[in-house]
Amino acid sequence: MFTGIVETIGTVSALEKQDDTASGGGGTSLTITDCAEILEDAKLGDSININGTCLTITALLPSPSSSENHPPNPPTSFKVGLSPETLRRTNLSSLTPSSSLNLERAVSASTRMGGHFVQGHVDTVAEIVDVREDGNARVFRLRPRKGDGNGVLRYVVEKGYITLDGASLTVTRVEGDGGGEGEGEGWWEVMLIAYTQEKVVMGGKGVGDEVNVEVDMVGKYVEKSVRGYFEGLGAGEVEKEGKGVGGGGGGVLERIVERMVEEKVRRMGVGVGVGTGGK
Repeated sequence: MFTGIVETIGTVSALEKQDDTASGGGGTSLTITDCAEILEDAKLGDSININGTCLTITALLPSPSSSENHPPNPPTSFKVGLSPETLRRTNLSSLTPSSSLNLERAVSASTRMGGHFVQGHVDTVAEIVDVREDGNARVFRLRPRKGDGNGVLRYVVEKGYITLDGASLTVTRVEGDGGGEGEGEGWWEVMLIAYTQEKVVMGGKGVGDEVNVEVDMVGKYVEKSVRGYFEGLGAGEVEKEGKGVGGGGGGVLERIVERMVEEKVRRMGVGVGVGTGGK
């Protein structure tokens, strides 16, 4: 689990398509340097957020010692393995030596939750389709990868959280839901203040560049709970729920809450009537 508050920006030193070393695991590996400050307490097997992707440290690499008698230097770079799913779902396969990356360690008990709950599970890749200046801030308009619009845009809400390349940002505008005839045409915008532009890799990106996207997971859980509720109803009950007690759409949420309370009361063994007019 992460917060979306980038700790430092690292640099790609190697992206090996076939790494047959023990730390490479016989697949693709990524080595990142210029990040000694976040490796002081790092251990093999630790999770680390790299451009929004939760990956596992497979090797910690110190800088060369000045002499054989000198104790090993602390690590200044590290290696992670990239699975086929990671390469398909993220923009990491497009990295090259010298590419910059947002880095964040997993949260600890003492971590301040300055951003929001970030899993490091990338939902899709979005393309930057417009960048414009607004005072000393910069506004980015992003469009999800074609075919992913309907799966992502329904979770993107104005003033809600979104994670872009691992950075927790606030959505300032949303247009469309990516579904129907306009699939692929929906978009959203975020605004980066001057300070943030210097602290995350997105500040240096432009039109045509891609970013990893993770939507706020709370929306997914709510959607699943509501879907499960309606799947448990018959067709007639669904129609009734939609009309609501007073004939308006507000009855849906009202009945969901009522049923949750009824179930809680039933488990407690208390005989209390719940609902409109209940005592």
